[in-house]
Amino acid sequence: MPHDRLSVLTALPAQGICPVFYHSDPETALNVIRACARGGAPVIEFTNRGDFAVDLFGEIARELSRTDPDIVLGIGSVLDAGTAAMFLNRAARFVVSPALVPEVAQVCNRRMVAYFPGCGSVTDISNAHALGCEIVKLFPGASVGGPDFVKAVLGPMPWTKIMPTGGVDPDPASIARWFGSGIVAAGMGSKLITDAAVRDGDWAGIEASVRAAVEAVRAFRAG
Repeated sequence: MPHDRLSVLTALPAQGICPVFYHSDPETALNVIRACARGGAPVIEFTNRGDFAVDLFGEIARELSRTDPDIVLGIGSVLDAGTAAMFLNRAARFVVSPALVPEVAQVCNRRMVAYFPGCGSVTDISNAHALGCEIVKLFPGASVGGPDFVKAVLGPMPWTKIMPTGGVDPDPASIARWFGSGIVAAGMGSKLITDAAVRDGDWAGIEASVRAAVEAVRAFRAG
């Protein structure tokens, strides 16, 4: 069953943690994705890295549509409209960029697909809002001001929904700092899905890591 823009925009903040990763082997990628979903994070960003990434994504998305239709797989590191269109035609349920690219926003809007652009300034964020972006990706999160920047933005622009990537660690202290500043979700990469766990095929370990991070967000929100 297709996941529309509204359902994605609801599901991502609900889980709080968005796993971000890439692997060139489709079977390995599927194992990681399924481990993340079992851990409570079925909304996952697969990054556009390496040769034949579009074909790889299509193969993974097709398999998930058959076996795990509740998983919401999006694509990251998209910097032009043509690339966005290729991934949308392979069932990407959301698109993420390291920068704000108006042409990508337009392509996603025409397909009613959520677009999370990378923003590093208030001007970027305001321009993203003008393009219809509901959630903006603060990137690189720690380098552009961290939680203090989030608090400063939300003062005059309290409607802003921010998802930092880069600088948010999967531990309760880091999660408390960032979510306490007002973010709605956080992208997490290699500290959540470690290279060692992937190399060793430790899918249970990845599941446990994701579950701990998701539960830390839930515990903070409940407090």
